[in-house]
Amino acid sequence: MRKYRLASLWAGAVIALDQATKLWVSATMELWTGFPVISGFFNLVHVTNKGAAWGFLASESIDWQRPLFIAVTILALGFIGYMLKTADNSDRWMITGLGLIAGGAVGNLIDRVRLGVVVDFLDFHVKGYHWPAFNVADCALTVGAGCIIISLFFNRRPAKTP
Repeated sequence: MRKYRLASLWAGAVIALDQATKLWVSATMELWTGFPVISGFFNLVHVTNKGAAWGFLASESIDWQRPLFIAVTILALGFIGYMLKTADNSDRWMITGLGLIAGGAVGNLIDRVRLGVVVDFLDFHVKGYHWPAFNVADCALTVGAGCIIISLFFNRRPAKTP
């Protein structure tokens, strides 16, 4: 049961922080505007993304991506639940990673269900080259994947020899 509490704590924290920051950005900034925080490197912006990561399937002419991404998120949450169930209770990297990914997935799912798009606001750039804007949920998804990779690296088993 401890692993479920830890994963739920991470997921809940991500969802709360993600939704709070998105609500703040939406309440304080006009859509498609922004301002520099660190000149030449980091801006806060208010943009939306109808598609997936980096604008994948974000075309306005496609109208089926919302139900697709909602369905994929629900399936992913089911898989995360299965992975959590089978995870070793002592594997904090795996449990943390699964919690972070679940929280990030739910954070963006809330936007898709509520708004039909995902709110993004973190804009990093160098010499005119911008990384696609992202949000707290996206950060949690990335860090969560990194935690799972670390878990797999530390918990790998030697290959069986015939």
